[in-house]
Amino acid sequence: MSAGRIPVMIPWLGEEEARAASDAVLSGWVAQGPRVAEFERAFAERTGAGHAVAVSSCTTALHLSLHVLGIGPGDEVVVPSLSFIATANAVRYTGARPVFADVGLTTGNLTPETVDAVRTPRTRAVLAVHQGGVPADVHALRAACAEWDLPLVEDAACAIGSTVGGKPVGHGALLATWSFHPRKLVTTGEGGMVTTDDADRAARLRRLREHGMNASAAERHASGTPVLESYLEVGFNYRMTDIQAAVGLVQLAKLDTMITRRRALAARYDRLLRGIPGLCPVGDPAHGQSNFQSYWVLLDADFPVGRDDLLGTLAAAGISARRGIMAAHLEPAYAGHPAVPLPVTERISRDSLILPLFHTMTEAQQDRIVATLREQARG
Repeated sequence: MSAGRIPVMIPWLGEEEARAASDAVLSGWVAQGPRVAEFERAFAERTGAGHAVAVSSCTTALHLSLHVLGIGPGDEVVVPSLSFIATANAVRYTGARPVFADVGLTTGNLTPETVDAVRTPRTRAVLAVHQGGVPADVHALRAACAEWDLPLVEDAACAIGSTVGGKPVGHGALLATWSFHPRKLVTTGEGGMVTTDDADRAARLRRLREHGMNASAAERHASGTPVLESYLEVGFNYRMTDIQAAVGLVQLAKLDTMITRRRALAARYDRLLRGIPGLCPVGDPAHGQSNFQSYWVLLDADFPVGRDDLLGTLAAAGISARRGIMAAHLEPAYAGHPAVPLPVTERISRDSLILPLFHTMTEAQQDRIVATLREQARG
């Protein structure tokens, strides 16, 4: 990266994470072990969940969550098309069919109304996303799903530290899934987590991530006598390493500082962008607060520059913005996949862009981004 280029995101990593990873390597325990267990306990406490199960990615977390619910061939799962494609793909991994629902314009999230519009007798679950850290109204969604007798899985990949009604996203969820990709606030390089209050489900998730074994490698190692493990069902290799968990523990301890900083930067964006015609920034919904994992703006139809041209102009100015959240139903992987009209999804995906936002961002960098946007708004 050249000195003057502004990236869209930089993970907040430093010497403390490097030492933690080094300590894990020097301990000799680098696969799933005691640091993973410690990270799980800390993450469960942070999110207010009874149990946390570390896995290799949020995608595998989604797959396992649907698997333990018994989702399979012939079933349908309602998902937003407005999400990273892994949300829909996880449904297909089970052999079930993702059914794309539209989203609310201001939050980019499913609502009871958009789910109900595509629900059928074959619907077996709903998979809601807290998009870009903006919390979905899970109280309304949980009430609707309870009325329909459908389980609700929450894709909270981007939402660590966001809140709904003053409680952490994921609090009280049947199953919630999380990502530790470098674009997320808490990163372990790659990695994921499932949280749940159900002890039996948590125990099964732990088995399934490790080939269906009834005794983990850590349990066998800690035993003073030989342990002959059994494989209770067909499982997967979805484990996290202790090296990743060591980094995750340091990152988790920095989360409150990260959120405070990101919300301050988002508030400054709001002030600077106010008055620029044709730009509608993302904000907190009435029911909660965002961690601002992403800060996106929606262009009105009368904005003088199209979204793709605006991205090109920003890039030429040394600013690494990104297109808005993808619409999975428009991707080649889902060509021919049936979908109802999704006008809000297509509007957000077509007309939005994600602006740079990261912990070490300076006011001068923000000023430069806003100046470029203001110039383009003048046509």
